[in-house]
Amino acid sequence: MIQGVPVPDRRQRTIADAQWSDAKVIWDYHQMGHESRRCSAAICLGSHDLGAATFAAKQYHAGLFPVLVFSGGNSPTTAALYPRGEAVHFREHAVELGVPDDAILLEPNAGNTGQNLAFSREVLCKAGAEVKSVLLIAMPYMERRAYATCRKVWPEVDVVCASDPLDFADYVKSIGDERLVIDTMVGDLQRVIEYPKLGFAIEQEVPGDVLAAYERLLHAGFDSRLFKS
Repeated sequence: MIQGVPVPDRRQRTIADAQWSDAKVIWDYHQMGHESRRCSAAICLGSHDLGAATFAAKQYHAGLFPVLVFSGGNSPTTAALYPRGEAVHFREHAVELGVPDDAILLEPNAGNTGQNLAFSREVLCKAGAEVKSVLLIAMPYMERRAYATCRKVWPEVDVVCASDPLDFADYVKSIGDERLVIDTMVGDLQRVIEYPKLGFAIEQEVPGDVLAAYERLLHAGFDSRLFKS
């Protein structure tokens, strides 16, 4: 309140049309546009979105890989949703969708994307898998960060990214929380920009229109998923 005048809340609940447009720019940038092809193995990165496990099962049935790693422990945003850990719940869902249990490896300890990939690599090695190429399956807006992280921690492997091919509006509907999706996309873009400086990922070009959309969304208060450096 300033001299009796209410101060607008930057974290307004209604998403303006311009903010939707900015979010769509970032959504498009986060996706790598890789063509799916057969790989030595797949790694499905745990998250709040069980749709990634559904898509991984579809890709297995399409014959794109012989072995599938589900990776992820608990995080503040998923502990209530998946109390036994992301990887455990994702594996159970994939088995329900017909993926054979002996085609699945479990990595239940990772707490971030770097650990997802480093720990999954160890699990595959211990299982005797010879991995020359890996299909990374994640939420659509996590593709680019997953790619950059894998190129850093596992540079010798050929990386292909894939996610459920939903458009932005349909994906937001599937999650049911538009604010969470936009906040998380903004947070992922921050990591794409900042993590190379910290040695966590390779550097990637971020076009000017993407940076401008990012700055506008930050100014509008879409900042709950930023990491504090």
